[in-house]
Amino acid sequence: MTTPAPAPAAGRSEAALYTLLSVMFINMMGFGIVVPLLPFYGASFHAQPWQIALIFSAYAIGAFFGEPFWGRLSDRVGRKPILIFTILANCLCYGALAFAPNIYLAFFIRLAGGMAAGNGSVLQGYIADVTPPEERAGRMAKLGASYNIGFILGPFVGGMLAKTSVGPIGFQIPLLAASALAACSALGIALAVKESRERRPPEPGAASRWAMVGFAARHPVIGRLMLLTFLIGFAFTGIESIFGLWAQHRFAWGPRDVGLCFGIAGLVSAPTQFFLTGALSRRFGETTMLAAGMVGTVIALALQPLSDGGWTTYALMALTALTSSVAFPNAGALMSRNIDADHQGQVMGLNNAAGAFARVAGPFTAGLVFAGISIDGPFVLGALIVAPAIALALSAGRAAARA
Repeated sequence: MTTPAPAPAAGRSEAALYTLLSVMFINMMGFGIVVPLLPFYGASFHAQPWQIALIFSAYAIGAFFGEPFWGRLSDRVGRKPILIFTILANCLCYGALAFAPNIYLAFFIRLAGGMAAGNGSVLQGYIADVTPPEERAGRMAKLGASYNIGFILGPFVGGMLAKTSVGPIGFQIPLLAASALAACSALGIALAVKESRERRPPEPGAASRWAMVGFAARHPVIGRLMLLTFLIGFAFTGIESIFGLWAQHRFAWGPRDVGLCFGIAGLVSAPTQFFLTGALSRRFGETTMLAAGMVGTVIALALQPLSDGGWTTYALMALTALTSSVAFPNAGALMSRNIDADHQGQVMGLNNAAGAFARVAGPFTAGLVFAGISIDGPFVLGALIVAPAIALALSAGRAAARA
């Protein structure tokens, strides 16, 4: 097992922070590049909608197992080597996906890529290692902002690079671009990030993984917020996975149109994440802003089936991104306030796993609803899923106030 190294100087801490924020942004932009392409990529292999949804879910299945595995391994061998290894593995998976000969091999490549990409808890652990306790919540929020902005802007780039008219080969350029971004991330870690942990024998009496799961589930604030993370993630990733197919069926959109829609959403949510969310939370409180963000998400999802493919479609997608960018950081901040410093990484890792599981179930369920019930059904389902999470947010806030 390892333990934090001596507290770094402020300059090194700041340099490490911004390097890791850049790495997270590049990583998620690489992942986001693939998002608008997968429906069309799968269709180029004549895949059914449920198979395309399964391709989305495969990545999250891998991440579900990768998050706790890489987090525990980084405690033993250090953060830096795990980050370099997992990012390079993801680089190889993007390249392999570009040349996959069929949908079945593409599924296994996505599964391996998700496993490699489940390193969010390692990034969070590194930031906790080099950050004073009083600054951890703010820096974790910045990491989350980099994650969300990269994820939202990536689809715009992917949509612009894709050439659907030439079949599967038309997706090689954006996939190879994602591979190159991952390689740049690994290089940045190798050159600019120093190891933050030093080895030591295992601590006697340390809580087991399952004991920590039980603690988190029973905690009146953490347990509710983890369930909330799952519900919001289930709805949001379900919509993302079928949005391209839905827009193609409704408006005859292609990857460029879908990418542009995601890009506009990113341009709306990015400044909100960095400049408004923190100020609004200080003014109105984390619980209020979390609940308000989810109310806006419910409204946007419920109205999207009524859009006409013009400005209303773009506006409602932007509203979904905007309200989500308000909700997610406040959920993380509220959770962080209710975890002691020694368990921040473990509990955040469990919360990441809950989000990863949502990314498995959400796209798969949305694909089934899209194919078997109604093409508008995933939006209605998403609104119905997020609505009860509003009550969870208010309940968690009341429990936190009593603690």
